[in-house]
Amino acid sequence: MEEEHKRRVRYKGTHPYKFNEKYKELNPEQHQDEIDKLIKNGKTPAGMHISICVDEILEFLKIQPGMIGFDATLGYGGHTQKMLECLQGEGHLYATDVDPIESEKTRERLEQLGYNSDILSIKRMNFADIDLLEPDKKFDFALADLGVSSMQIDNPERGFTFKADGPLDLRLDPTKGVTAAERLAELTYMELVALLKDNADEPYAAQIAKVIMRIFKKGGVVETTRQLYDAIEEALRFLPRTEHKGSTKKSCQRTFQALRIDINKELDVLNQFLEKLPTKLKSGGRVAILTFHSGEDRLVKKWFKQNCLDGIYSEVARDVIRPSSEEWNQNSRAHSAKMRWAIKA
Repeated sequence: MEEEHKRRVRYKGTHPYKFNEKYKELNPEQHQDEIDKLIKNGKTPAGMHISICVDEILEFLKIQPGMIGFDATLGYGGHTQKMLECLQGEGHLYATDVDPIESEKTRERLEQLGYNSDILSIKRMNFADIDLLEPDKKFDFALADLGVSSMQIDNPERGFTFKADGPLDLRLDPTKGVTAAERLAELTYMELVALLKDNADEPYAAQIAKVIMRIFKKGGVVETTRQLYDAIEEALRFLPRTEHKGSTKKSCQRTFQALRIDINKELDVLNQFLEKLPTKLKSGGRVAILTFHSGEDRLVKKWFKQNCLDGIYSEVARDVIRPSSEEWNQNSRAHSAKMRWAIKA
């Protein structure tokens, strides 16, 4: 029996609204012209991630063939690929990631480029457990890019964005722990205010928490990204009309960030990593860390400074390194990036 021909889903306009309709962007190897066009226009194609501060990171790490390195946050593998290119087939790179969905896609992508287990080992584990990774090995260089990958943000099913409706999840590993919706439902008013202030410096924390608590008190729920957006929008209605839309967007970004940091225990994880990191670096080993909000940067600065005073690091960055103005203009997600580095004594 002849198989029925199925028409290809129509690509709606140059930039379809729904994530699953962007088949050109989700298959970059088949539509490279479309991908190049989007990137040239300063946009990140759906399902992809454009690495930040690549040149600055590679210039500092000074990777040479034969070295052993560690990529704490594999993600889309952009930084990983560049570091592997520097190794020129000699040495080894270990990489970790907790996201079972994206890490497997990245593994396949890098294998297709020729980077197999001979030079690259990808472990599904939290980088806080760096001490458990190859206990008998120390690293010449290490990198931690602490930003959430664009492909996680773009997919509404992951719940990282308020731009499209989806479950309020926000877990980096969707197989473990509670969702953001579940966490939100168990917080008291004061706990939610503290969470928004501590994790995101949210100026309207009290107003947002008040509206969310009122929703729960009336028997309502905040289980989707749109429901949370609507609650924040309502909480900020006291602002002048000219300020309301822009302030709502910024407060949404901060609120989602605060919840994501909380349910993934991101600051605790970073704290553990920074404490253990020096024990895994060789003498003269270099580490670069890319942060995206003030809480992360404060932690990195504190640990680097103290370890330098204690003689553990011979040198640390005095000032943060930021993306170039050219990169800043081409990639809006680079705006908040800060890089700090340290060298093991």
